[in-house]
Amino acid sequence: MFKKLTKFIVNQMDPCKELVPVESIADNEHFRPLYLLIKKRKPKTIFHPAPYYQRTGFTLHDVLLPGKDGESIEPLLQDSSQFPLTKTSKDQADGGLSISFDPASAGLQGGASFSKEFSIMPQKKSISMPSLEALRREREINMDHSFIQQLQKTDMDLYVVTETLEASEETVYKESTKTDGGFMAKFYATFCVKGTSEDKQTIVIPKGCTLAFRTIPLHIEDGAWHESMGKLEEVVREVEYHCQIFSSLSPDRLLIVFNTIKAVMRDKNLLQDLRQKMEDITEQKDGYELKTESPDLKDLFSILQHSPRDCLLQLAGGITYILDALHELMDDQLLLLLESLERKILSQQLNLVAQVLKYDLEDKMCNFQVDASLLSFQHKEEQLFTMKLVELSGVQLQEDGSALPWDQPLEAVAALFVALYAFNILSGSKHDTPGPDQGNPL
Repeated sequence: MFKKLTKFIVNQMDPCKELVPVESIADNEHFRPLYLLIKKRKPKTIFHPAPYYQRTGFTLHDVLLPGKDGESIEPLLQDSSQFPLTKTSKDQADGGLSISFDPASAGLQGGASFSKEFSIMPQKKSISMPSLEALRREREINMDHSFIQQLQKTDMDLYVVTETLEASEETVYKESTKTDGGFMAKFYATFCVKGTSEDKQTIVIPKGCTLAFRTIPLHIEDGAWHESMGKLEEVVREVEYHCQIFSSLSPDRLLIVFNTIKAVMRDKNLLQDLRQKMEDITEQKDGYELKTESPDLKDLFSILQHSPRDCLLQLAGGITYILDALHELMDDQLLLLLESLERKILSQQLNLVAQVLKYDLEDKMCNFQVDASLLSFQHKEEQLFTMKLVELSGVQLQEDGSALPWDQPLEAVAALFVALYAFNILSGSKHDTPGPDQGNPL
């Protein structure tokens, strides 16, 4: 009964199927925020599409080294509003069946009624991701913990519960089945049985009982740990690799690269011309002479022409990577990015788009939520054109942080993230850019 109830609640409240229903009321305490779960590496099945999680009995706090002054991690928890959910149903079925053959005949007739009734008030509890990230920086995993040592010897993946649905008050779930009918059979004699049966079941869901949960993967290496952020982590690692050359440039050279990219953003033909010339450099095995009639490209071509071959290839590759991302954006987005640069709001926009990338934009076209504070700007117009900037990449945002993706926009959102990330580096705002070692942007 409990399994039926939690599946129904998840289907009603989480159409994207990101929450996993708790299947046994006896185990509900092991699926609360910060509890650690393990999962064997085996594929999902059609009869059980959700992953099979196994409880460990440990929380993240249990396997961390002690913090300063015995600090607790309870403040990581955030409560959200309650969602009333009521179901009352009653179905009636009547029918009959008769089968005749010699020398026996049989017939079945009767009716049945089914009813379900409950009213529940689920409440979401979630982990504050910025607080979890701060904890990751301050406290390492205790590699001598017995559970961690045992885990290192297996091929199981580790997960931490980051969000739950729990019953905010005691709830009674009732289910009953009543059948009436008769069975007649003749086997050289007459035998008749008629009867009525009724089956009633009631389960009490206690206050605070976990009904469903959500997890994120947890990776451990030499005491360090980080949360896997899916596509966000993949994109961050990619952009860091391609843009690492810019951190070694002098401020003067970095400014030349930055000014050149800003200039081509206002002229798509010039952008395409520069993109082609940078690609040509990486494809040439010998020296390559750079020529241009555009005053916007001359300074960049000068420093490239006088750069050592290995530096030239890395720099051309990094510029090509950025231009490829800009090429994927719409003209209006390029203008909005330039306006954002002038208003010095790129870092906030970067963190906003990073949160969008954490969502599965490839498969699930359902509403999701981002941190509404990232949509709070000093001026209203900054909020409006930031929402427009993201919308042009295929994700509609509301002021409360709710988001709706259109037509699987992963590539478009990734290109926007790369553009914002690169702008932060080229403008000298490296300290504001998220990286995979940071888990998720703050």
